[in-house]
Amino acid sequence: MPALHAFANPARFLKIARPLTPLLGGLGALLVAIGCWAGLTQTPPDYLQGESVRIMYIHVPSAWLGMGGWSGIALSSIAFLVWRHPLADVAARAIALPGATFAAICLVTGAIWGRPTWGTYWQWDGRLTSMLLLFFVYLGYIALARADRERGGDGRIAALFGIAGTVLLPIIRYSVVWWNTLHQGPSIGLTRSTIDTSILWPLPIMMAGFTFLFGSIVLMRMRTFLAIAKAEARLRRRTTV
Repeated sequence: MPALHAFANPARFLKIARPLTPLLGGLGALLVAIGCWAGLTQTPPDYLQGESVRIMYIHVPSAWLGMGGWSGIALSSIAFLVWRHPLADVAARAIALPGATFAAICLVTGAIWGRPTWGTYWQWDGRLTSMLLLFFVYLGYIALARADRERGGDGRIAALFGIAGTVLLPIIRYSVVWWNTLHQGPSIGLTRSTIDTSILWPLPIMMAGFTFLFGSIVLMRMRTFLAIAKAEARLRRRTTV
């Protein structure tokens, strides 16, 4: 734990985050550009879905980051409640907006893909409904964290909400297994995939690229929150003198 506490020091964090933010952003943008080029021009259309299969290069990484973002909020919330890490609450709040954005992109791209595939933009099945609930939970967390800070709270209420929201993650993950729904079953596993490799290979590139971009955005937002807190502390000192 001492090493973890050392990295939670704001000064050490900023020393690492300043060069890491543009590095992750640039690498992520490059990988996304390569993945888009590969997915749009170097892979064949699916024999059943046709050209609409290419939406998965955006949809799958967005779903991954929508769920992964909330996992990050939950872990940061646990660190904040248990070890009182000074940056844990900042990290959770920084993750919330990009996590909600990717959850929204997942829902929109899923609807676009669903129209030619299922014949409808929306179906109240387990996977779609639980993902929509996660998006609303993101919005609830953002509003709660903001209200808590404006009222001078210590962040514990938002942290508890961040932990409680994790109940949706296994529901989203296993909804297509637990219930017979319109959404297809798991296509990609740790050991096998039902997607042909001629179509699948750009997907890991896109997932890595979006993950790096996500990390860059989170670091940028954390730096912004710390700068705002520093400015507010200076203002308070001046007004009390």
